[in-house]
Amino acid sequence: VAALPTRDHRGLAEAAAAYLAEHGGGVRPAAACLAVAGPVVEGRIRLTNAGWEPDTVERVRSHLGIDDLTVINDFEALAWSLPGLGAADLTAVGGALPPAAGPRAVLGPGTGMGVAGLVPVPDGANGRWVPVPGEGGHVDVPAGTDREIEVMRLLRAELGAANAEYLLSGDGLARLYRLLAMLDGVRPQPMTAAMIVERRDEPACAEALAVFCGLLGSFAGNVALTTGATGGVYLAGGILPRIPGVLQASDFRRRFEDKPPVTDYLKAIPTALIVHPYPALVGASVRLAQENA
Repeated sequence: VAALPTRDHRGLAEAAAAYLAEHGGGVRPAAACLAVAGPVVEGRIRLTNAGWEPDTVERVRSHLGIDDLTVINDFEALAWSLPGLGAADLTAVGGALPPAAGPRAVLGPGTGMGVAGLVPVPDGANGRWVPVPGEGGHVDVPAGTDREIEVMRLLRAELGAANAEYLLSGDGLARLYRLLAMLDGVRPQPMTAAMIVERRDEPACAEALAVFCGLLGSFAGNVALTTGATGGVYLAGGILPRIPGVLQASDFRRRFEDKPPVTDYLKAIPTALIVHPYPALVGASVRLAQENA
């Protein structure tokens, strides 16, 4: 694995070519799957935060000389990673690790809130997996306490809607911290998600993280019910791997299960935090292996 600064390359094709020149051992791959942080629609690629011009899969394929090349969104790659992750790559959150069978879901608060499913499909001896990407981060905030309802009221007044992503993301955590301070009549300090995580022992930051994890638990339970994810709900993104202790001690799992009359159904669904450092790379390899099986 190597990290290449995007500013050093004109686009995805050039960055991939530079990687192969340095680490490919002089061998051109017969097939490849690339996962990118941005939408891939009808062969067009746009990386959200790279500063590159929009590209096409065909140009990348031609530049690299790899006919069998696929480009997928990085959160779809996260969904693909789920069958490829082992016990050492996961930390159970409030229960056992997910079983091998059943539909699965992955969600991740980071730059935004990503949600995707992965469904097993019988196909011969081994079966296949089919990813189900979507825009689940834009559903309504699952407020479950009076204080959360007040936060949602402020959120709607400020942004015109109460999308889950407005609170369950990096920017959302900072916004949540600020809205909680407003409810208390306190002038909030300018804070980023990284600062809140770093100062998590301070009361205001601790409350913001506690509310964040509680809302996330309700949200994850909704995802499990919507997708029928009996094979487990997996947690990813840039925030949660930095606060595993906070997540474990929070109301996440209680809120995940607290949905009468289907509490028993949810109690049987495991939840796990992905701790593998490069799960999207695992997912790209799983997809490539399945497509070339």
